[in-house]
Amino acid sequence: MAIEQIKMPQLGESVTEGTIEKWLVKPGDHVNKYDALAEVNTDKVTAEVPSSFTGIIKELIANEGDTLAVGEIVCTIETEGGASEETVEVKEAAPEEPTAETVKPAEVQKHTAPVEPEKGAKARYSPAVLKISQEHGIDLSLVTGTGNEGRITRKDLLKIVESGEIPVAKVEQQAVSTPSPAAAPTSAPSPKTAVPNVPVAVGDIEIPVTGVRKAIAANMLRSKHEAPHAWTMIEVDVTNMVQYRDSIKHEFKQKEGFNVTYFAFFVKAVSQALKEFPMMNSMWAGDKIVQKKDINISIAVATEDALYVPVIKNADEKTIKGIGREVNELAAKVRSGKLKSDEMQGGTFTVNNTGSFGSVQSMGIINFPQAAILQVESIVKRPVIMDGGMIAARDMVNLCLSLDHRVLDGLVAGRFLARVKEILENITKENTSVY
Repeated sequence: MAIEQIKMPQLGESVTEGTIEKWLVKPGDHVNKYDALAEVNTDKVTAEVPSSFTGIIKELIANEGDTLAVGEIVCTIETEGGASEETVEVKEAAPEEPTAETVKPAEVQKHTAPVEPEKGAKARYSPAVLKISQEHGIDLSLVTGTGNEGRITRKDLLKIVESGEIPVAKVEQQAVSTPSPAAAPTSAPSPKTAVPNVPVAVGDIEIPVTGVRKAIAANMLRSKHEAPHAWTMIEVDVTNMVQYRDSIKHEFKQKEGFNVTYFAFFVKAVSQALKEFPMMNSMWAGDKIVQKKDINISIAVATEDALYVPVIKNADEKTIKGIGREVNELAAKVRSGKLKSDEMQGGTFTVNNTGSFGSVQSMGIINFPQAAILQVESIVKRPVIMDGGMIAARDMVNLCLSLDHRVLDGLVAGRFLARVKEILENITKENTSVY
């Protein structure tokens, strides 16, 4: 028999760690190759970890709720066949002097207390750990990790930040107590997240914060802290568009098998305007602004307890029908839990259909690191004064734009919105095709 390791997989190009949301197996269970072992949450998506082997689950190394870096061991499987690499290495090592590399992973993990890293050893930190430590001024040499082999995880640092007790080096503490004008910081320190003391009365319900909700909170907090938000709104008369869509919806549904929605028209108009105003399709990158070539529209899809943002790649190259089909498919994947990690990556601009809830005005938080988000509000029939002073009932919609003022100014944002308005108001049966 051989003991094989299952490690935290790379669930996306920029994903560095994942949180075990739920184990789908237990020690002693027989699994086949490619069977799902656990549900893992990252800051991008929830996915299943498949087994790489057929055999018996030997030990679950990680607990539910644990956050592990990519490549860390999550469980071990006993398989049939010759000795594994780990077993061979144990036999070759001197019995009285086993090394960390030669001990079986199951034996390493029997110690439940945090493991102190060896003094003088070169510490390895994930990008997420380094970023949090830099943002909050945490001295990693003073932190005891709870991860595999004493590694510091993002979960460790988030607990420290929530507690408000930030470990800093002595030299930094002295600098704080005796400030020097020459040592003034070049930027404002990151605000600390205070944990509110909320009294719990009889009948109150305490709801644990899931990994998905934590990821949403972290991304929204980062966006609001780092990006100076500005906001503007424009009113659009979409009467002609509404009449055109309503005139074809039944025939379209019979022919294509899915509904053609107003939202597909909005996404198409936005992607067309982004081609004409490429600065809106940009991202802040510290010492430079990156203007993206591809126009990839992120759309917000909500479930009962979370919000996902799948991406329509190269939306400017798709027809209204193509966009409508992709919106329908991505929304179905989100609600069935089948959305893949790569389907949430690469977005350059977000369009949010807040009007589906009846909203008529809202201020969206930018989907970091994008530079803007457009909220499409509810289409409302209102009396409007037309040319010549006549009053008519028209279908009106508000488009609300939140923008990163480091990247965008009012001039380009205003011109962009005016162009979107122009495109939408000129959609008619005579000059627009959904194909």
